[in-house]
Amino acid sequence: MKPEVGDDIEAICGKCGDVWHVVFAKVGDKIAKVQCRQCQGYHKYRPPEGKPRVDGSAPSKPPRERSAPIRLGEKPAPRRRVDEPKVAPNLDKEVQPYLMTSTFEVGDRIQHKSFGQGVVEELTGENRISVFFAEGRKVLVHRKR
Repeated sequence: MKPEVGDDIEAICGKCGDVWHVVFAKVGDKIAKVQCRQCQGYHKYRPPEGKPRVDGSAPSKPPRERSAPIRLGEKPAPRRRVDEPKVAPNLDKEVQPYLMTSTFEVGDRIQHKSFGQGVVEELTGENRISVFFAEGRKVLVHRKR
């Protein structure tokens, strides 16, 4: 028995996740649109995972996983370190605070206010350096006059 317009049906709501819906529209024998009983939203018919479609149409794709939202005022989680610095840090020198006017050499350890502690990997230009930080490599300015 195929559901008719106005009948109750199981479907996945992308907005609230509820499964109880009402058939809202059909095209031929296929369910075109449903209304969620929980949030009252309208959307295409998507049966629960593992259940066949009741109208005989092709199965839908499973819902994609979403990452947790970032709330206002929160910083996103730092990225995982995927590699190591190209050069070993010079442990004989102190960690220097990063200033654009300072001069750095390969192997120097610097402390940046946003990126944290890093190691200067190479001098990429007259006044640019490549620095390895925990969240990745950054190109920074130095020797700025």
